[in-house]
Amino acid sequence: MSKDYPSNLTRAQYELLSDLLPEAKPGGRPRSVDLWELLNAMMYLLVEGCRWRALPGDFPPWQTVYTYFRNWRKDGTWIIIHDHLREWTRIEQDRHPQPSEAVIDSQSVKSAAMVHEAVGYDAGKKIKGRKRFLGVDTFGLVLRVLVTAASVPEREGGKQLLKRVKAMGPAISRLTIIWADGGFDGPAFMMWVMDTCRWILQVVLRPQQTKGFVLLKKRWVVERTLGWLMGCRRLVRDYELLPETSETLIYLAMIRIMVRRLA
Repeated sequence: MSKDYPSNLTRAQYELLSDLLPEAKPGGRPRSVDLWELLNAMMYLLVEGCRWRALPGDFPPWQTVYTYFRNWRKDGTWIIIHDHLREWTRIEQDRHPQPSEAVIDSQSVKSAAMVHEAVGYDAGKKIKGRKRFLGVDTFGLVLRVLVTAASVPEREGGKQLLKRVKAMGPAISRLTIIWADGGFDGPAFMMWVMDTCRWILQVVLRPQQTKGFVLLKKRWVVERTLGWLMGCRRLVRDYELLPETSETLIYLAMIRIMVRRLA
């Protein structure tokens, strides 16, 4: 067992996740690694912001941890776990497991020097790096994530994000309204949402001639979710060579938040 790091999952939290983890593949050498320790190593990297090679020695070998993380990204395991926990969290809050409203927004973050794929410059926020597009329900729980170059416009990224949300199928069958900020405003994008997704787009604009912080209807929910992600040091800057890895780490951060609420 590793030391009792603050990022570790409790036994109850692990047992909640254990039924959602894939079984060992048939044939070959039996699985010998402790999945609880594997998850703790991944949570440590996410929260503390270290490199894979810098994982403490009391965790399983970093190559093993990374291989499981990568394989579960490729076969969709992380998204399956995430979606189950989101439904359970909504039910625990006495809400329907399927949301009827969603909120979308984007966040530009700087990328590390060695990152070259899907990197651009956001002229509005003066940031060179990547842009995260998030779609969340009214509890702030993530529906889908999209990571692109920071130069991708809001409306273009919004279309790609909403296509992913639409592909969730029965899990979003009740969804009717999408809330967004002024970056997604415009009749062309609004008509695309109505024609392609059959949803209503509601744009919430900041009141004119206002200074300082203003709590905007519905929009604050996704802003809070972005704040939750900043609690994980690995997400403060984008260190991942592939944008798909960045997306997976965001799902992992939400898995950590939801499992802590449920257990």
